[in-house]
Amino acid sequence: MTVLAAGLALLGSLFFALGAALQQFEAASTSRAGLGYLVRRPRWLLGGLAIAGGTALHIVALKYGPLTLVQPMGVASLLFALPCAAALQRRRPRPGELASAAVIAIGLIGLVLVVPEHGGNPHLSTREAVTLLVTAAGAALALWAVARRAAPAARACLLAVGAGVLYGATATLTRVLVDGDWQLWFLFAVPMPAVIALALLQRAYAVGHFGVAFAALQVADPLTAVAFGALLLGEPLPTGAASTLTALAAAALTAAGTVALARNTPMSPSPEVTAR
Repeated sequence: MTVLAAGLALLGSLFFALGAALQQFEAASTSRAGLGYLVRRPRWLLGGLAIAGGTALHIVALKYGPLTLVQPMGVASLLFALPCAAALQRRRPRPGELASAAVIAIGLIGLVLVVPEHGGNPHLSTREAVTLLVTAAGAALALWAVARRAAPAARACLLAVGAGVLYGATATLTRVLVDGDWQLWFLFAVPMPAVIALALLQRAYAVGHFGVAFAALQVADPLTAVAFGALLLGEPLPTGAASTLTALAAAALTAAGTVALARNTPMSPSPEVTAR
């Protein structure tokens, strides 16, 4: 069962990476990166189907294996995404890109492994759910405002972090819907941060620094979910000197890898180049 879970999680990561690369390629190939335009593009929709398939495989993997096994496997999507994006751009991935992605993946795995499992039934009151949504929306809005005046690589990173924060909020609400006590309006609230996050992520992809944007998303999403889970759902955080040092070292690796990736990943082709 453990081998099956690992295989499903890896396959899901591949589908997710391919979908993200397809959507970024489409978003960066046009000056019209709005969702209203992109949803009419077959390649972008195919990317969405691949991401949905990857998500479904990840959920099935959780049925056959523990979270501590499945979640780190999801980090492999970062390593798969860069070769997929490079192939779409008709180039070979640079060794520096893959090395930086590997450093980020190691850091993310370290962060995931030090987070303790929590078996309780999560619960959010109306006030806590509103706090969750307002906090996530406020953080994403602030990041979007700062990104407007940032350099391209920093802009892609900030926009993707904003999307990751919103996806983290979505994951927190979803966890309550799946495993805990919830109220009917939660069902209608879940799609809102997810749709806004999707739009924000396409803006990040359109900048052209796919590696930076995708890495920032992979970092911000789980960290936000862990933070909301600890603050609002009472889920445990790492304790003890060893876990704390491991978390700090993993965070440092992740940050260093992201900075290196920003320097090593080339910009995506302009619409004129892509059309040739």
